[in-house]
Amino acid sequence: MPPQRTTGARGPQRPPRRDNNPVRRNSPVKTTRPEPRESGPQRIAKLLARAGVASRRDIERMIAEGRIALDGDVLTTPATLLEDLKGVTVDGKPVAPPAAARLWRFYKPAGCLTAAFDPKGRPTIYDRLPGGLPRVMPVGRLDFMTEGLLLLTNDGELKRQLELPSTAVVRRYRARAFGDVSQAQLEELSEGVEIEGIRYGSIDANLERRTGRNCWIELALTEGKNREVRRVLAHLGLQVSRLIRTSYGPFTMLDLDPGQVGEVQREELFRFRQTLKAPPVKK
Repeated sequence: MPPQRTTGARGPQRPPRRDNNPVRRNSPVKTTRPEPRESGPQRIAKLLARAGVASRRDIERMIAEGRIALDGDVLTTPATLLEDLKGVTVDGKPVAPPAAARLWRFYKPAGCLTAAFDPKGRPTIYDRLPGGLPRVMPVGRLDFMTEGLLLLTNDGELKRQLELPSTAVVRRYRARAFGDVSQAQLEELSEGVEIEGIRYGSIDANLERRTGRNCWIELALTEGKNREVRRVLAHLGLQVSRLIRTSYGPFTMLDLDPGQVGEVQREELFRFRQTLKAPPVKK
């Protein structure tokens, strides 16, 4: 077998009060400023993620399953270093060069999964997305009944950058809940809380308004663990009846109706990436 190439070992924003807001179109604008790119050999998992094939973790799994090859030879390690993706195939198909990173805002409706496929046959976001989009990946997840802003991208590295806790991108939510809770209890969440052995980080929570035993609560957090908001509010004795993510970083869904998509302008995306904290270097 020919040798492989070199290897190396303060107050949250509120969503619209109306359900029929007019859509303001977000057309991409041209920009001549190039995005910064790393030079020299890079790990194949990173290159494939940049090309939008899958996340780094999924690519590592695909390599372990023998689905990725270089010049016809099946790769055995995600530490393979390459200058580009020439000669790389996934499931026998050549990989197209990475396109420029793009980002879309999608108002995910309640009642669909943030997944490509559900064995139980439940609808997914890909059943709700409008036609004409390239292959996109969700940034983080929203559970089945949670609605609101879900970012989508064609770039695996951008997806990873937005999801890493170390970049501290703030996610904002509004929750309608049933039960009794005080502002003092909500403010204690700023110190974090441990629930059934899982530690949840600081959450900025404010009681927006109350009607009888129903209330609206605004929350801001940076970790976004699985079902974090629902579990934390349940820990306080509240039953969440509606949960909406209103923003992710500077991006909001204020001009979108459920099921609609708007693309983030390239210049806006470039400026935002310049503000992100650099993730730790993987050795």
